[in-house]
Amino acid sequence: MTTPWGEFALTRFPEDPRDRLRAWDASDEYVLRHLARERVPLSGTVVAVGDRWGALVTALAEHRPTQITDSHLTQEATRANLARHGVEPGAVRLLTTQDPPPDRVDVLLVRVPKSLALLEDQLLRLAPAVHAGTVVVGTGMVKEIHTSTLQLFERILGPTRTSIAEKKARLIFCTPDPALERPASPWPYVYTLPDGIGPAAGGTVVNHAGVFCADRLDIGTRFFLRHLPSRRGGRRVVDLGCGNGVVGTAVALADPEAEVLFVDESFQAVASAEATYKANGVPGHAEFRVGDGLAGVPSGSVDLVLNNPPFHSHQATTDATARRMFAGARRALRPGGELWVIGNRHLGYHVTLRRIFGNSRLVAGDPKFVVLKAVKR
Repeated sequence: MTTPWGEFALTRFPEDPRDRLRAWDASDEYVLRHLARERVPLSGTVVAVGDRWGALVTALAEHRPTQITDSHLTQEATRANLARHGVEPGAVRLLTTQDPPPDRVDVLLVRVPKSLALLEDQLLRLAPAVHAGTVVVGTGMVKEIHTSTLQLFERILGPTRTSIAEKKARLIFCTPDPALERPASPWPYVYTLPDGIGPAAGGTVVNHAGVFCADRLDIGTRFFLRHLPSRRGGRRVVDLGCGNGVVGTAVALADPEAEVLFVDESFQAVASAEATYKANGVPGHAEFRVGDGLAGVPSGSVDLVLNNPPFHSHQATTDATARRMFAGARRALRPGGELWVIGNRHLGYHVTLRRIFGNSRLVAGDPKFVVLKAVKR
């Protein structure tokens, strides 16, 4: 990545030489050019929200910026990219979306996220730290910035306008208005589960901003909840890519002796899963972990893995995450242990499961979704 601060060799995490997806895009380059061209003072507190793989804070490391991200993978990529360029540990402050933000922000860079809810939540969290002199610049690809995006900036921070597009990227300029009366945050959002979905029916879901299907049960999870394995008796179960934790909570409600591990790379998701679990008064034992899939889980230590894998990485469509989740599940499962997967029928996960496990069985299906089971031999 070429910037006014030099050239940077950046990678995503986990690093894969076969991966052709870059760790930055034209919107990162655009906002960095703007900062240099407009000679924006960077001596105060610089905060980069949603910096996807650490591109912004790596380029600006000499100004000791703060990064705020919802992604564990982003934090790991950022650490690796900073180390690769000889940045001393601690030069860049790494915060999660669940951490208290800085008390004062002088330059706020916002990499527009895919989730409008997450953008709303983060702007509301940061608004008290923004003052009349704060330079606020949002950045994203043209297809990521909508009228609703600009309205959020304007409603929470102040008057907003956009730049011309360059290389299909656009900037957002916002002038903070300290006198603006800001709305109360609607997050986290709480709702009640419908009937007819098994043990979790009538239960409570707590969703922090940015977690998939924040205000209702999505149809894929609804289908999965109707077809979960019914075996009982003190198993170690993993809700892999747990989201709001409703699947793992349903298992715990059905089998109080089960030990359930909720894992997701999203800090917002794991916070939601823990809140959902506690809201339902489940008597069993649970662990909540932000991490890279099943990394860190001992091999051969798990009886059952439940998984609804994502097929997007930001704006890119890819099955790389699903493949890594399946391979991680096979390693973590005991012989005879099972991986149950819910997915869109057209994604063809049965082929990937057969390649990794040597077997795959259809448990249930409808015109849109399939539930598949693979057994570790």
